[in-house]
Amino acid sequence: MRGLDDIDREILSILAEDARTPYSDIAESVDRAPPTVSDRVDRLRDLGVIRRFTVDLDRSKLDAGTPVLVELAVAPDGVEGVREALRGADAVERVYVTAGDRVLAHAHVPGDVRDFLDRVLPDEGVRSRDVSLLSDSERAPGGGDVSLALSCAECGNTVTAEGESRTLDGDTYYFCCSSCEERFVERYESFADATNA
Repeated sequence: MRGLDDIDREILSILAEDARTPYSDIAESVDRAPPTVSDRVDRLRDLGVIRRFTVDLDRSKLDAGTPVLVELAVAPDGVEGVREALRGADAVERVYVTAGDRVLAHAHVPGDVRDFLDRVLPDEGVRSRDVSLLSDSERAPGGGDVSLALSCAECGNTVTAEGESRTLDGDTYYFCCSSCEERFVERYESFADATNA
C-alpha cells in the first residue's frame, strides 16, 4: 500500500485552498497529466483523506450575527451530546473537542449569545462557559508535511506502506498486515453467512 508523496501533498494543498480548482490547473502545478491528478484525487477519496468538497463561506460578508468563540468545560460523559448539539446549530461554523473535556465552537450568533447557548446546549453536562468576541478569523488551508495514518480495521494499529487493503461489499478496509486481513475477512464472511442463513 502506497503512502502520501509530495505530489499528493501538493494536490491536497491546492484543493484545500480552492476545491474548485480544475484538474488541468492542478496538473500544471504538479507537472503531471490531468488524468493522473484525477486518479490521485480518486485514490485520496477512496482512502478517506478527502471526505468531501465543500464551500467555505465568508460570514463577514453576510448578515450572519456576532462572531464568537465559545469555550465550554464539559463533564466527560456529556462531551458527545454537547458536540452534537453545537454541530446541529446553523450559527456554528466549527466545533473542536480537546483531550481535557473542553468543547470549543466558532459561531456567528444572531441576537443574544446567552439566549442562543441556552437554546442550543443540553441542560446537563456543561460545567462552565466562556464566550469571546472575535475581531477576525482566518482559515489556514493546506495539509503541510503530512503522511497517511490509516488505522487497521482489525487491531487498530497504524497501517504503513506494507499494509493491505480489501474491498468487501463495496466498502474498503485497511489492515496493518496480512494476518489482520485474514482474521477480519474470516469474521466478516462468517457474519455474512450467518445473516444470509
